[in-house]
Amino acid sequence: MTLKLRKKLSLVAAYFLTGMLSILPGLAQQNQSKNHKVSDLKSKVEEAIKKGVSFFYTVNTEGGYVYFVTPDLTKKWGEIPLDNHTIEVQPPGTPAVGQAFLSAYKATGDQQALDYAKEAAYALIRGQNKYGGWNHTINFKDLDMDKVSFDDNQTQSAISFLMALDQEVEDELIHKATQKALKMMVATQLSNGGWPHKYPEQGNYHDYATFNDGGINDCIRVMIEAYQFYPNDEAIEKSLKKAARFMNISQLPPPQPGWAQQYNEFLQPAWARTFEPPAVCPAVTLNNINTLIDLYLALGHKTILEPIPDALRWMNESKMENGKWARFVEIGTGKPLYYDRPRIRVEKLEDLHPERRTGYGYQSDLQARLETSTSRYEKAMTLGYKDLLKAEEGLQTKEEVAKRLEEVSSKVIQIISEQEKSGAWITKNDTFKKRMPDGVRWNGQYLTMDRISSQVFNNNINHLTTYIDLSNQLDKFK
Repeated sequence: MTLKLRKKLSLVAAYFLTGMLSILPGLAQQNQSKNHKVSDLKSKVEEAIKKGVSFFYTVNTEGGYVYFVTPDLTKKWGEIPLDNHTIEVQPPGTPAVGQAFLSAYKATGDQQALDYAKEAAYALIRGQNKYGGWNHTINFKDLDMDKVSFDDNQTQSAISFLMALDQEVEDELIHKATQKALKMMVATQLSNGGWPHKYPEQGNYHDYATFNDGGINDCIRVMIEAYQFYPNDEAIEKSLKKAARFMNISQLPPPQPGWAQQYNEFLQPAWARTFEPPAVCPAVTLNNINTLIDLYLALGHKTILEPIPDALRWMNESKMENGKWARFVEIGTGKPLYYDRPRIRVEKLEDLHPERRTGYGYQSDLQARLETSTSRYEKAMTLGYKDLLKAEEGLQTKEEVAKRLEEVSSKVIQIISEQEKSGAWITKNDTFKKRMPDGVRWNGQYLTMDRISSQVFNNNINHLTTYIDLSNQLDKFK
């Protein structure tokens, strides 16, 4: 290399170094500014959580919660209007609100949030019946201690909340109630491995093994959570294996290898309510595909996945020309089934009474769920349960966390902007069906008013705590 060339290269290097020295402070300032923005928003999120939790506690009924209250607290609703002595167990009621309080505590360390979660638990425990479960509401003036309902995630959500809280606090009352509930779950499991709609025996369709509204799926989810929290409990493991077998034997044979909403004692699809015929059910089938994968992750036995390929094939074949799936598909013919009360079959969706047509979901767009379930099954087969479990536990890299944090930021900012000074989130001009007197069919009339919603509170707290969790994850990479 000539002296002249070396001097040129040195000059270029000097210019490059000078340029970088001038740029680096700017880059550092940008990163510092970005970190400052994240830190500033995080503090606002924490403040919004504390305000939201503090306000929402004021709408409690004896420590528990309903679905909706008016801002002046004069009117309350669950599935029906409620008095001042009744709380909802069914989500988004008391257990779901308790979970939101618990999430707030874990994200912020706010002791007040934990205290409110414990009060919600105590309200549930007061309404826990002699069997160890719950009905869908608790009326503290007239406690119903004789029925366990597995409908609409009622008993299951209460147990999930108590188990989660039991991991955070040393409270004998909460621990005993949790163990009583888990023993009930084992005792109420049917000999075939499913769970009934209600317990004890009612002498009707409530005794059937029921997938409708996620009944058995939520029971299995609870037992998987219990298996993780209390791994040395042999009864829980045995229950899960029994449930996995039921998922397999309840699958209907080809050419319609899906699942029905409910099964009688002979493992046959059966009638439930007068508009719920024995049929193959696409939405139930999708739920069960994911429950099978959940069981595979819990137990690690690949044979659990064997029913899935046929079920996925049938799901693709049963799609209707309008791009949706029928809620009920007739066994044998593959035709959609539409039933009005009482067991009156009609040929088209439009022939149903408006109450049935608008309030039951006789047709649904399941395409996105089908694609997600298919992808999850393919990952299970490719990765195996250990790697799939790791992949589903959370984001793995700094880049993934940063991207997700950026994605949720806009929603978080919106939630904070919509919060009242009091800490409330109020749904303005909320429109909902008018409740008709018993025995009178809905006439198409709606009511409109401002309401405070437990579901909105739960969702907002979930978004806000997710932001904090992601921020904390990002900090660990630094």
